[in-house]
Amino acid sequence: MPLTFVLDPAVTPALRDDVLELWTDVSNADGAVGFVPPVTREVIRPELVRHLAAMSEGRTRLLAGYDTQGRVAATAFLTFNTHRLMTHWLWLYTVMVHPRHQGKGYGRDLLAAAADAARGFEGIEAIRLTCRGGLGLERFYGSCGYKEVGRVPGAIRVAPGDDRDDITMLLPLG
Repeated sequence: MPLTFVLDPAVTPALRDDVLELWTDVSNADGAVGFVPPVTREVIRPELVRHLAAMSEGRTRLLAGYDTQGRVAATAFLTFNTHRLMTHWLWLYTVMVHPRHQGKGYGRDLLAAAADAARGFEGIEAIRLTCRGGLGLERFYGSCGYKEVGRVPGAIRVAPGDDRDDITMLLPLG
């Protein structure tokens, strides 16, 4: 059963709880979404609050994928550039699919829905994202049409002695 994607869902306590649970579960399953396991909701909550604040200011839009039970099973945050010379593209952050839904094609569906949403924003011509090296994420994003456009070796320190590349990917929307 496919996910149902909603751009700009109402920010309710249930939505906040679902996104926090999703982010925690993805992080603890070793997902590359800004944290290293083990992690708790309390550690992630301040970052979620920053995302929600950016949403309330109109700088960020949330794309949520709901499962058949109406729970958030996937997210992507689309963030606009504020620099006047870079307003023709946006960032895609915190791209997540719940571990229980891995392998069902929902990641591809999420990226396609994000691209469709971005095409609906006036003046947006491309999506950029960064991903952590060493997990094959660049191959996954590449299979979804993204091109690697930059790489900073060892920029992400997962643990002492475990540095990963920070890889920038671009999806032209034209």
